[in-house]
Amino acid sequence: MPKTHATPMAELLARRISKTGPISLAEYMADCLLHPEHGYYTTRDPLGAEGDFTTAPEISQMFGELMGLCMAQAWIDQGRPAPFTLAELGPGRGTLMADILRATKAVPEFHAGLQITLVEASPTLQAKQQQRLAGFDVNWVNTVAELPDQPLFLIANEFFDALPIRQFVRDAKGWCETQVGLVDNVLTLGLSQPAPIALLDHRLEDTSEGEVVEICPSSAPIMDEIARRIAVNGGAAIVIDYGDWRARGDTFQALERHEMVDPLARPGAADLTAHVDFEALAREAEAAGATASRMVPQGELLAQLGIVQRAEKLSMTMDEDALKSHIAAFERLTSPDKMGLLFKAIAIAPNATLLPPGFTTPA
Repeated sequence: MPKTHATPMAELLARRISKTGPISLAEYMADCLLHPEHGYYTTRDPLGAEGDFTTAPEISQMFGELMGLCMAQAWIDQGRPAPFTLAELGPGRGTLMADILRATKAVPEFHAGLQITLVEASPTLQAKQQQRLAGFDVNWVNTVAELPDQPLFLIANEFFDALPIRQFVRDAKGWCETQVGLVDNVLTLGLSQPAPIALLDHRLEDTSEGEVVEICPSSAPIMDEIARRIAVNGGAAIVIDYGDWRARGDTFQALERHEMVDPLARPGAADLTAHVDFEALAREAEAAGATASRMVPQGELLAQLGIVQRAEKLSMTMDEDALKSHIAAFERLTSPDKMGLLFKAIAIAPNATLLPPGFTTPA
C-alpha cells in the first residue's frame, strides 16, 4: 500500500511529482512556504514560543530601538528628505517596526516625513501587523516593485533566508542540481544529471568536486529594485540575516517547534530556510548603482550602535526576574556562540553618501 502523506501539501507535491517528475528545491520551497491554501506562511503565525522560531525583535526591544535610531541617523545624514518611505520586508508581527517607531518618536521631523510601507504576502501576518501598529498610517504591498518612488529607508531582518534556493553539487562534468522526487511514494532528495551551469562559472575557481553551492534566484531582482531606488532617490537599506559572505555547503534546513527537522517530512508545516549569500546581495546592489557596506556580524553591529549602554539603562528599573531575562536576551543577541556571530548585516546607500552608523565600506 502507498504511504499516507504527512500533510496536505505533501499530498499535492507527491501528485505533481508523480505526473511531471522531480522538482528543484526552489520549486519545493516556494510551494511549501507560499501555497495559498497549505503554505507555511499563508496559514499561520510562525513566531514566538508557541510558533517555530523567534527573531531578534521578539527577543528584546533593544534590537528594534537600535535599528530605528541607526535608520534615523542615516536619514539625518542625507538631509532629512521628506516625504520618505520607511519600509520593512517580511515584518513578522510588526514588532520591529513598532520598536523603530517608538525609538524615533523624539527625532525631529522624522515621523512627520515618513510613510510606512510593509512588504508582506501573508494575510495572517498582515492582520497581526495591523493590530501591533494600530494608530499608525500603514500601507501594505506584496512586492518591492510596489514601493513608492521616493527616498527609501528599508530594513529586512530574516527575510532573504526564506527565499527559495537552488542547490548544486559540483561534478567532474559540471553541476548536479538537488531535486525533490518520489521513491516508493515518499518525498526524497536526489540529484539531476551533471551539466554546465553558466550562473556558477565563477565558482569553478573556489570549489572542488563534491562541494555544494546554493543560489537564490529571487534575491537578485529584489535587491536590484531596492538598490536602484536608493541610488536614484536616496535612502538606505539594512539587511540582517544568518549567512556568510559567499555561499558554500548545504544550508537547506527546516524548523518546527524550535527544533531542526527533516525538510521533507512535513511540507507546509515547517519553516524552510537557507543561509544568505551576502556577497551576491552586495554585488547586485553595486550593479544597480549603489554602495554596499562591509559585512558585519550582528553582535559587532549592535555593539557599535550602543547596545551595552542601552542594556545598562534598561536594567536600572528591573526586578530580579526581569533582569535575568534581560541579560539572557542581551547574550542571545550578541554572543558569538548564539546570534552574535551567526547573523550578519550589510547596508546599502547611495554612492558618495555616508553609510548608516555601524557600517563601513569594504577595505
